[in-house]
Amino acid sequence: MEIKIGTQLQLEPTYTERLEKFRCKVVEQKDNILYIDYPVNMVTKKTAFLIDGSEFRATFRTEDKQSFAFNTEVVGRKAGNIPMIMLHCPTPEEFIKIQRREYVRVETQVDVAIQLKDYKYQLVTVDISAGGLAVMLKGQVAFAEGDEVKLTIVLPFANGDVKYVITEALIVRIFEKEDKRIATIQLTDTDDVDQQHIVRFCFERQLVNRRKEMNPFNV
Repeated sequence: MEIKIGTQLQLEPTYTERLEKFRCKVVEQKDNILYIDYPVNMVTKKTAFLIDGSEFRATFRTEDKQSFAFNTEVVGRKAGNIPMIMLHCPTPEEFIKIQRREYVRVETQVDVAIQLKDYKYQLVTVDISAGGLAVMLKGQVAFAEGDEVKLTIVLPFANGDVKYVITEALIVRIFEKEDKRIATIQLTDTDDVDQQHIVRFCFERQLVNRRKEMNPFNV
């Protein structure tokens, strides 16, 4: 699969506290470089001048309405009749298919603190998405199904950044699976910035998992 000329891309800065989205069009493609016209901020409608080295999460739709995403970086610009910005384009195997109507859930371990009144537990996730997570329980806990709790989720990114997401949540279910006790938790009061942190973290981990599957002996 390749990104065709004329494809609309949506760009979101990867590491920022600001929620920005830009729209652009693929003008040319050569080897692993995409040439795009100058992006437009989707809110202000103003042209954006992207700095070399800036990292983004790019999403696009194919002709058959499937959505994909990939990580990219500004690697330069090209003069011509249409001024263009050059983006790195990974191989199609590294594209991640995304479902617009549901959050991407990734099996990965991150630290989570769960607080209910005066009780606080340091646990580890089984999986996580922008809508919720599952944690492995250790011993007895004071919370039960239907309880509202406070979460602190630690998100370590590949570039060394660590984000702490603090949010209200609901204990949905507690069950046993393969001799392990697991609690599924729904996030109920996550702001837009924190939600984007989780979405980007899940996308990054999914990409790492994809690379491990492709290169099992080069992890």
